[in-house]
Amino acid sequence: MNNTTCADNYPQYNSSWCPTIFDNYLCWPSTAPGLNVTLPCPQHKAVNTGGKAYRICKEDGQWEKHDKVEGFTHYEGCILPQIIDIMHMCEQIKECPQITRTTRTIEMVGLSFSLVSLIISLFIFFQYRVLKNNRTKIHKNLFIATLLQVIFRLVKYVDYEFKDRVIEQTPVLEETCIVLLEYTKTAMFMWMFIEGLYLHNTITVLVFQENSYIKLYFYVGWTAPAIMTTAWVVTMLLVKVDWRYYYFLPYYWILEGPRSTIIVINLLFLINIIRVLIVKLRESHTSEIEQVRKAVRAAIFLLPLMGIANIFFWLDYRFTEAWKLALWSYTSYFLNTFQGFFVAVLYCFLNGEVQTAVKNSFYLHMSLRNHDYTPCRNLTLISTAPEPEAPVESVSSNWIRYCLRQIKKAPEEKDIKETGQSCPRWSNDETDTTIIEEKCSETKV
Repeated sequence: MNNTTCADNYPQYNSSWCPTIFDNYLCWPSTAPGLNVTLPCPQHKAVNTGGKAYRICKEDGQWEKHDKVEGFTHYEGCILPQIIDIMHMCEQIKECPQITRTTRTIEMVGLSFSLVSLIISLFIFFQYRVLKNNRTKIHKNLFIATLLQVIFRLVKYVDYEFKDRVIEQTPVLEETCIVLLEYTKTAMFMWMFIEGLYLHNTITVLVFQENSYIKLYFYVGWTAPAIMTTAWVVTMLLVKVDWRYYYFLPYYWILEGPRSTIIVINLLFLINIIRVLIVKLRESHTSEIEQVRKAVRAAIFLLPLMGIANIFFWLDYRFTEAWKLALWSYTSYFLNTFQGFFVAVLYCFLNGEVQTAVKNSFYLHMSLRNHDYTPCRNLTLISTAPEPEAPVESVSSNWIRYCLRQIKKAPEEKDIKETGQSCPRWSNDETDTTIIEEKCSETKV
């Protein structure tokens, strides 16, 4: 549309009236002097389509001017209040564009580190059967939800870097990506809540039947976010609003409300866990300094697992000084985007069970390849016990056969105990798990 077509649609009734005009967004009809004309906001990105725009026709029959702009239109009611606040803040802080670019760089680096570390962690958890317990099952689901959230977030950010912006310019793709991102983000928060609940019950509840709840955790962890996301999507479709700045709309609280509640609950869980830990440390007559040290270390370890670092986003982001804006922006997005990396490092790479499983696998692999390789001492090997109907030979692993071969190589004159070798034995317990300990000598096998 242009001024010609606009004039055809709205003919001017009187030459003393303000003329019909098109301002690149809306077609404004001819208006009598001293009156205002109001129109619905245009269908445009970052626009509050439920708001109203208006123009003022002055007494002399000319449209109101503003900063030497002929025919000024008041679009204040069409712009979301949060965007107006950001615009005013960046007018005061000249370093705002540079802070924004640096923040996006931090996000890309943090998401990349999280992506790689979460993939490696999930490979380790799925690779070793010894790590298959209820606690690591919850860890795996949290890692999967976090990984999916990282992937969809990276897809959006990478699309922004291209000139074509295929996803952003295709409404269906953009809305689909947003829905998947918000679902995985909600699932991540839900699994953080389950992590906090499981740990809290394990530490504080005297009799906790974890096996009876693990299936319930699985259904809640993935189904509840789907229900909340569906309710939010239906609401967005019914009100017919723009999706680009959806996180500034009140409907976003359909998702953000439960997430914020989870952060508060996990914070209460953390406080109670630290309280119980301090009580137990005092009962063990540990020094006060050692009590504080262990309590602080426990809190640091639990913060990323429970998602409490996201509380920084609750702080008011409207600053008047550059250093305050930079401090808030860098800290918030650093903790948010590196969260997957922190969780993978603390609960996989630094986990004692994981390190033992990886070391044992390496030692056994090297021993089978090279008979002159000296494995570590006090090696603990754990594997699933054989089924009752299956013969031991059918489920014996390579390291058992390796032990038997070494026994055959022992000198005939000496007893096996004198050679320093120890052959593993099968032993079944109530959990259907076989724990086999092999003490390795310092001498070469």
